[in-house]
Amino acid sequence: MMKLHEYPEIGEKLYSTVLPNGLEIRVIPKKDFSTCYAAFMTNYGGAHRRFTVDGRTVDTPAGVAHYLEHKMFDLPNGDNALSILSANGADPNAFTSSGVTCYYFQCTEGFEENLRMLLHFVSTPYFTDETVAKEQGIIAQEIRMGEDNPGMVVYYNLLGLLYDHHPIRDRVAGTVESISHITAQTLYDCHRVFYAPSNMVLCVEGCVDPETVARIAEEELPKERAEIPTADFGEKESMLPRERLCRVQGEVSAPQFFIGAKLDCAGHGEAALRQHLVAALCLRMLCGSSSPFYTRLYADGLLSVDFDYETDFSAGTGTVIIGGEGREPEKILEEFSREVERIAAEGFDTGSFERAKRASLGARLRGLEDFDNVCVSMAMGLLDGYCALDAFRLLESVTAEECRRFAAENLCRERLAMSIIEPKSAPTGTEETE
Repeated sequence: MMKLHEYPEIGEKLYSTVLPNGLEIRVIPKKDFSTCYAAFMTNYGGAHRRFTVDGRTVDTPAGVAHYLEHKMFDLPNGDNALSILSANGADPNAFTSSGVTCYYFQCTEGFEENLRMLLHFVSTPYFTDETVAKEQGIIAQEIRMGEDNPGMVVYYNLLGLLYDHHPIRDRVAGTVESISHITAQTLYDCHRVFYAPSNMVLCVEGCVDPETVARIAEEELPKERAEIPTADFGEKESMLPRERLCRVQGEVSAPQFFIGAKLDCAGHGEAALRQHLVAALCLRMLCGSSSPFYTRLYADGLLSVDFDYETDFSAGTGTVIIGGEGREPEKILEEFSREVERIAAEGFDTGSFERAKRASLGARLRGLEDFDNVCVSMAMGLLDGYCALDAFRLLESVTAEECRRFAAENLCRERLAMSIIEPKSAPTGTEETE
């Protein structure tokens, strides 16, 4: 029997259960909609390279989680799950990040059949040495394309500045050399450990019956509850960056940059969600499109419309990243540091803060219309021990002082690193700032 949770402030109803095999399920029924969306997520991503299970420590090559995602759609009879789902009216896909792997689909008909197929192929792997070896060339090409992508270059250069040893600093897809060590047995071993229902969550939204979702999951998935592996990301990182500045050349018409900082994660559950909300609201106030910092630097021609910010909480880490395209990136870093120092001393304007909080709430309310956004956010939240719908209640209680303190503690000058990629005509080098 699924448990009902009501959220009257946003007009939502959520049904939840945990199956005997450990799978957590969340369903948001939308009887007035024809669309259905399902996300099946495992707590396994590119950073989970070392882990402990059954009392032993296992090391795997970089890129296994992403490689596994590629091969999971293969079926023993030569068919492909993507093709079958598409033929049945679904729009399926998958992604792998540093912290998770997610398989999902959207459809307007045939939901139950599509859900059975999703759960079946994700829980029943089929690999051969021949097909795994063939995939290496495809993934190697994908890796090479990423190495030529300016945005990817500047992003991973930033992570290399921030992190000393945490595997989040390495590309999710691995390297051409690392994936050459991946075999069918490697994939089977990692699937057995990380794709157990006790290490996964299923989130569904749309014109569906919650009890039917739970029944299908019980019928299609393994019955036993497996041990959850313990990831080993190495010793706790210093909050200071490993280096401060990296500058490279690339195929860009104007400088692109990222400024970033590591966060000391709040841990698990509601405290983690509150930290996420404070971080996002603080960044909206500091450098959103209506912030004094952005409007001033845009008017001066230092920043373009291609400027944004994000927070990434995954694989036991938290990272703040701001950046985009801009003239004189190091001057932008200096101006940002000065703005943080001002806010640390003076705090955020009360009126502006309340307007920003209302705008954030409005954006989140509009986001409820995107079933994919809701399901993926819900799934990621469950893996961190919280319900994403609680964000509306918690956000109301976030204060300007919390955001000021977040900026002062986490975004101060000594915590920041900067990665730049410039047009090839510009001087190059890697240097460390004072």
